[in-house]
Amino acid sequence: MLDRVLELLAPAFTGPDPVVVDANLGLGGHAEALLAAHPDLHLVGIDRDPTAIERSTRRLAPYAGRVTIVRAVSDELPAVLAAAGRPRINGVLFDLGVSSPQLDEAERGFAYSYDAPLDMRMDPEQELTAERVVNTYSVAELTRILRDYGEERFASRVAGFIAKERVANPIDTTKRLADLVRTAIPAATRRTGGNPAKRTFQALRIEVNGELTALEEALPAALDALVLGGRAVVLAYHSLEDRLAKQVLAARTKDTGPPGLPVPLEAYQPRFRLLTRGAELPDDDEVARNPRAASARLRAAERIRQG
Repeated sequence: MLDRVLELLAPAFTGPDPVVVDANLGLGGHAEALLAAHPDLHLVGIDRDPTAIERSTRRLAPYAGRVTIVRAVSDELPAVLAAAGRPRINGVLFDLGVSSPQLDEAERGFAYSYDAPLDMRMDPEQELTAERVVNTYSVAELTRILRDYGEERFASRVAGFIAKERVANPIDTTKRLADLVRTAIPAATRRTGGNPAKRTFQALRIEVNGELTALEEALPAALDALVLGGRAVVLAYHSLEDRLAKQVLAARTKDTGPPGLPVPLEAYQPRFRLLTRGAELPDDDEVARNPRAASARLRAAERIRQG
């Protein structure tokens, strides 16, 4: 949804020395397009993955004088902006979820389509891995993760199968886990909805990387940093991310005054307005070109009052 992202953010960059934050830099595709479209724009790019940092740095080398790239988690955004000397920003983009290279590089352990070590770390230097979660979390903890982060109907059943299997041998590869989940899911359910391990892998990835926790902190902080007329765009790829983005943006775009007041009070007026009606979806042409875009959900808002 690159064109739509550019369209939504462009009105925020009309003033002098505009600044945009790409809170999930990845390979730098959105960042490159923003910098090319706005010659005066300075971009602060954040990513926790050193491979993404390396590749995006090379890609954005032609714009090196207008780019600040920081290896960090998005919930460190206030500290990143303070260190960069740019506490106020004109725009922010959250392109959430796992990147294509993380999925495609088997050794990262994100994908059930490869047999690889059960890793799933976006930051390879952190201690918590998917293998550790699978082999050390209690059945109750695993059930909660699979239910809350994977929306897995058979969370308790899958957790029970995992606990039973790991007694004999630790579960340390993606294939072994995927096969185990397939066995745990009832046959009738396995016939539809794609790979039955999809929800379990999503849940583990979110837990390992604290993705929802980071978004809960980072999105409000980014909204707070926006100047008047500044804009935020969020690209989510599963219902949990999208629901959280919806809730945060809705809270900032509603009148919080007591009901029944004859005249709206300025102190209670919304500081933001929504730029999208619900979540926007990619069009059929984009999905045909890139099937991974099919799950994308886009929301955006603009600051209309200081506060």
